[in-house]
Amino acid sequence: MASLKRFLKDKAYIRIPLNLSPTNHFEVEAEVNGIAGRFIVDTGASNTCIDLNRSIHFQLESEVSETKAAGAGGVGLETEVSKNNQLTIGQWKKKKTAIVLFSMVHVNQALEAHSVAPVDGIIGADILKKGKGIIDYNKQVLYLKK
Repeated sequence: MASLKRFLKDKAYIRIPLNLSPTNHFEVEAEVNGIAGRFIVDTGASNTCIDLNRSIHFQLESEVSETKAAGAGGVGLETEVSKNNQLTIGQWKKKKTAIVLFSMVHVNQALEAHSVAPVDGIIGADILKKGKGIIDYNKQVLYLKK
């Protein structure tokens, strides 16, 4: 039987290494609009998000959204949305990507309480679905289809 790595390579998937943090979150280096950042890979997050305080850093133009964000440690958080961004994860690229912006203070405070450096954002299910994502938990690898 062929390895998962070879099988997915033959199916035009790109292999992207993940880092397992001390809080047991997978993190990945990614670029938004050509600017590097650290992101948690979160299969339970419906949208890809960036901390509102990092919007200028990633050159995001946004507009206020009526949608409220909710997640671990926060409910009813004000959001903004930024459209038409380029997201690059490893060799995988997606143009015209929408990104939700909200204050991730509660997320980063929780990480810092465990001596983990803050993250810039979250790669959510929207991107994982677009990339037909497969996570190999044992090998700590994310596969996204070209």
